[in-house]
Amino acid sequence: MRRYIQQELVQHCHDHRQMLFLSGPRQVGKTTLAKAMEASFHTSQYLNWDNQAHREVILRGPEAVAQGLDLDRLQTDLPLCAFDELHKYQHWRDFLKGFFDQYEDRVRVLVTGSAALETFKRGGDSLMGRYFPYTLHPISVAEAFDESPPELIRHEPSRIDDGQWDALWRFGGFPEPFVKASQRFYNRWRRLRTEQMFREDLRDLTRIQELGQVEMLAELLRSQVGQLTSYSSLASSVRVSVDTIRRWVATLESLFYCFTVKPWHRNIARALRKEPKYFLWDWSQVDDPGARAENLVASALLKATHWWTETGLGEFSLHFIRDKQKREVDFLVVRDQRPWFLVEVKSSGSAGLSESLGYFQQQTQAQHAFQVAMDLDFVERDCFEIHRPVIVPAKTFLAQLV
Repeated sequence: MRRYIQQELVQHCHDHRQMLFLSGPRQVGKTTLAKAMEASFHTSQYLNWDNQAHREVILRGPEAVAQGLDLDRLQTDLPLCAFDELHKYQHWRDFLKGFFDQYEDRVRVLVTGSAALETFKRGGDSLMGRYFPYTLHPISVAEAFDESPPELIRHEPSRIDDGQWDALWRFGGFPEPFVKASQRFYNRWRRLRTEQMFREDLRDLTRIQELGQVEMLAELLRSQVGQLTSYSSLASSVRVSVDTIRRWVATLESLFYCFTVKPWHRNIARALRKEPKYFLWDWSQVDDPGARAENLVASALLKATHWWTETGLGEFSLHFIRDKQKREVDFLVVRDQRPWFLVEVKSSGSAGLSESLGYFQQQTQAQHAFQVAMDLDFVERDCFEIHRPVIVPAKTFLAQLV
């Protein structure tokens, strides 16, 4: 299936000289997307580090790659060179810097990867100014029925098919299990992906030796999705130091196992400031229905904030709010350092409107405050035209995102 980000990446190649760094979890569709993009270019070359023949070309240096694309020959259009799994090459940054500096006016470059690219994006500057980062997310409600995302909000939402909604809930948003919608396939896919992440990726991309204890930590994070995180409690359970827990959690984030949602405290009296919450990239692994619902919405909001930020619409971030009186709202989306909208997730639409929504909307001056109910039927209306706290169907709210 065509992914929501594909046209943006193709347009980037036409408009900008910078390389594309496409990050995302294992099996989210990065390789498939890279190969699909080749159809948009008259000439292209796909090089996967895991392929021995391709690896030999890369190891011969930038000139060998350029020769395969005939970059010394006058061409009508700029070709595309896609590097897949290149982060497994120890000197991949130096290789890319040399290749880009020599051929930037003759080729467009796409680099896909997971942990190494995401980690590098946050530190080091040897490639500064030479790339733009993008993140490929699992399929969401909005993408399930329309792969062309809105610039910001889809003001005329469409109803997701009931079968697709059920598949997203049961099997998550990773393309293969979502499309197949088979419990037996999903069981096998999940087991294999977990083994690859905690054995191959941890072994190959980190220096961590205590793989069993990291798996134990991951299981603890999975069991407390959406709850305040106590690093000291995790350290006691796994039997390592708090500093080690922090490093291992950061590693699990860099491998796209989980992501952090931090508290927002500006202009909030007696707000919590430190304890974050963690959610999984694959919400189908969350057993508790209430926590899975919260994780599904968190994933959709993270996808939207990444998309809006990475396409240049501003600086967006995802937070939650909780104060010392234990008043809480599940999520706050911040736009250019200003609260934009609040989201409280409920399994049932019969639950009364949360008093915390109105309280924190007044505190933050957020434009919108939504109580998202998972069981309500789709309503064909723009949630974002309402500025008071309101209960909305999840199928409507999520359809307006990316």
